[in-house]
Order: sequence, then C-alpha cells, then structure tokens
Amino acid sequence: MDHLQTRQRWMSVLAHSRPDELLAHWQPLNLSPQFERIRAAETGLTQLQGRMGGTGKRFVMGDMTVTRAVIQLDGGVYGYSYASGRNKPHAELCAVIDALLQMQGMNELLHKRVIAPLAALQQERRQQRAREVASSRVDFFTLVRGE
Repeated sequence: MDHLQTRQRWMSVLAHSRPDELLAHWQPLNLSPQFERIRAAETGLTQLQGRMGGTGKRFVMGDMTVTRAVIQLDGGVYGYSYASGRNKPHAELCAVIDALLQMQGMNELLHKRVIAPLAALQQERRQQRAREVASSRVDFFTLVRGE
C-alpha cells in the first residue's frame, strides 16, 4: 500500500471514530504536541449523493453536518480532518493525530495504539450490523402456476 492509500485509510478511521473511543485510546499516550490552528474547527453542511436505478444516475439524498479542522505542528507538518457531526474538539484531535501520523517517530506508536484498535472496533460494528440485518432477511421467491 502506498503512502496516499495508507493516509486515506487512517483518515477514514479517524473520521469514523467515536469521540469517546478516540479519547480512550489517545489519553493513555500522554502526548501533548504543540500546534497552531491554521483553520479552527468549524461546522458546516455537505450534500450526500446517491445513485439509483440501472443507470446509476446521481441524486442528492440530503445534507449532513460536518466539522473540519486544519492544524500545523511545530515541526511544520499539517494535519487535516473532516468528521461528521458538530464536535469541534474531536475534529481538532483528528487533525492533530493525522499530523503526528505523518512523522516517522510517531507513526508506528499511533498505528498500534490508536488506529488499529479503532479500526477493529469499527469493523466489529459493521459485522454486528450485518448480522442484525441478515437475521431479519426475507428471501422472496416466485411460484409460476400452470407450468
């Protein structure tokens, strides 16, 4: 996996993380990096698009609240985040972790202690949801009369 794909993966994990779970994995590390807020956390809306029918034509499903933040560590590394909802401290923490993950010395520690456990929790939730959906699944079939 190249650097771009790796970064996209950890940014996805951070964006989908629950604030309490992220803090539970972050706080034991006792890290307090110095950073400057380039773009303070701000909340806005984004349109969600879907596709339908056999043609895959796009349509707007609705709006979603998103909070974004941009920071710069003292070492000059930038961190970015977009997180669903209105939790500004969560979006800022995601940006800080994104920046730290780009640094050689911090990358392995943060992957092991923050990203991997959060990814595992998210995967477990997806599997649990799939099991719940599968348990209520109804298989329809058609009987042809007269043949």
